[in-house]
Amino acid sequence: MNLLNRLKLIRIRQGNFTQGELAERAGCTRQTIHSIEAQKFIPNVELSLRIARALGVKIEEIFSLADDRSKLKDKE
Repeated sequence: MNLLNRLKLIRIRQGNFTQGELAERAGCTRQTIHSIEAQKFIPNVELSLRIARALGVKIEEIFSLADDRSKLKDKE
């Protein structure tokens, strides 16, 4: 199972934040945000929640499991 994320899209949509600005708001480094967006790093629950809070969205809007996406397609 793969963890998918829409972090870059939401980061831009929610205020056109730079990676550095989001990192500062979420209490991590710009490199961490970059690695998450590049699908090279899976954040722990605490960081995921801090990122969601910093962007003003629910965590599920940013992160999802790959198999969840196929279930959504089946319902359409």
